[in-house]
Amino acid sequence: MKNIPLYEVRQISTLKEMLNDSVKIYSDHAAFLVKTEEGGPYKPITYSKFRDDVNALGTAFIDTGLGNSRIAIISENRYEWAVTYLATVNGSGIVVPLDKELPVSELKNLLIRSKADAVVYSKAKSADVESIASEIPNLKYLISMDISSKTDSVYSYNELLNKGYELVKNGDKSFLDAEIDNEGMSILLFTSGTTDKSKAVMLSHHNICSNLMDMCSMLFIGEEDVFLMLLPLHHTYACTCGFLCQIYRGCTIAFCEGLRHIVKNLKESKTTILLTVPLILEAMHKRIWDQASKDPKTLKKLKLGLKISKILKAVGIDVRRKLFSQVIDNFGGAIRMFISGGAAIDPQVIQGFQDFGIHCLQGYGLTECSPIIALNRDCDYNNGSAGLPVPHTEIKIENPNEESIGEIIAKGPNIMLGYYENEEATKEAVVDGWFHTGDLGYMDSEDFVYITGRKKNVIVTKNGKNIYPEEIETLLGRSPFIAECLVYGKTGEGTGEIEVAAEVYPDMEKVIETLGSENPTLEQIRKLIDAEVHKVNKSLVLYKYIRHFTVREQEFEKTTSKKIIRQYK
Repeated sequence: MKNIPLYEVRQISTLKEMLNDSVKIYSDHAAFLVKTEEGGPYKPITYSKFRDDVNALGTAFIDTGLGNSRIAIISENRYEWAVTYLATVNGSGIVVPLDKELPVSELKNLLIRSKADAVVYSKAKSADVESIASEIPNLKYLISMDISSKTDSVYSYNELLNKGYELVKNGDKSFLDAEIDNEGMSILLFTSGTTDKSKAVMLSHHNICSNLMDMCSMLFIGEEDVFLMLLPLHHTYACTCGFLCQIYRGCTIAFCEGLRHIVKNLKESKTTILLTVPLILEAMHKRIWDQASKDPKTLKKLKLGLKISKILKAVGIDVRRKLFSQVIDNFGGAIRMFISGGAAIDPQVIQGFQDFGIHCLQGYGLTECSPIIALNRDCDYNNGSAGLPVPHTEIKIENPNEESIGEIIAKGPNIMLGYYENEEATKEAVVDGWFHTGDLGYMDSEDFVYITGRKKNVIVTKNGKNIYPEEIETLLGRSPFIAECLVYGKTGEGTGEIEVAAEVYPDMEKVIETLGSENPTLEQIRKLIDAEVHKVNKSLVLYKYIRHFTVREQEFEKTTSKKIIRQYK
């Protein structure tokens, strides 16, 4: 479909303007749903209250000596994280969101590299932060989200907040009137990877605001929508698409209590849209079918329902949400859309959720792009693709091969200012304004972008054939017996040829159920996986065949955004 009008969005040039305008429009609407006690009910925090908290904390920061400063945040997802973020960037400071899962040695390194003046952190990180504070040259302020009053060396977030309210009440406008340079660095983000390899991405208000306007013009998100905040906020995908976007559009954000509480939290918050990653969606989709498979009658009913709904939908009658109300109830009953990002997702999973009446789509982006450069629209989508370029962003395929596959490069107002204190890496990544993503792919005649894999992951055979591990991983991942897998190239013994190999983490629940044994042997597991590998090989051309596989006993190590950390063989 072409020429479908974009959704109307309001113009914003800074995140300060965004917040203030949202408060004018959505004043008493719930911006957040928070829990004050574990397992307790969600309680709303209005847009007005959120803005007042941001203004109070920002005013206190400036009064304390943190105007034009670099403020790091290290904590789990929580309301105070959101307040601290905007209190920093909306008062002319620079925010440095850090991954709370990093070991203390890496946190120390990143705090030094970012020249952080202050760290705002939660109780869970207090031992780590306070143990390294004296070793970080620029660090002057430690601010705890959880202590009630200031100690000799640590400030209390709550005391600062109360102090800020008092200052504003008495006429302090230092924060309220602080001017924002929307082209200057306001956000410093470290890409995933080891400390030595991670790069620090510099983003501006202009970068983020342009991306918010562009993606919201492609996808309808409104004030009736409730998002469950599941992914870690330090990651750009979660921060821009799961926090700032919602504040821009007047939605409500509910904080998830943890992965094992997803179902309960979806129901309690009446979540309508879940922003997530492929690993979680694929596991949820598998679980639906696994549960149905346990009862032949349920399985038959589900398959029949899908046939009926497809026939009716073909003649303009949509009964999916009625027919599959039980599936929808498992996701809280109000869910209308899943948005997947962070990595490519199996198109069959997207289609599977759509067949149940839950719209599912994916987008594509990188930290360096604020992050979104391509997105499937709710009214114009292709399940096999990463989406269409967002407005004002150009996408090109550089040096395409005979299959039209080349490196994906992008240019637009969302492209980063550069890598902090790394001019060489910046010049390598951004050439004449074009950001080189490091991803390989192609575009079709309708401008949909397809990603075949990471440039550095490609397996190149001796006769010059390119094999994209991600393609084979998707096929293997469809097996009920494979929970996770990783495909790589290895030199064949005796042949010297580059051959495809796979490392597999089996779904032991399914393996045990199928074999009827609580303690299956490695040989039995290998036999099951071997049959699945043969099935996949039948769908591949000869040079892509999986020639070797190993079975691992533990899950793969992952980033906090649930991507498998690829250890190069």
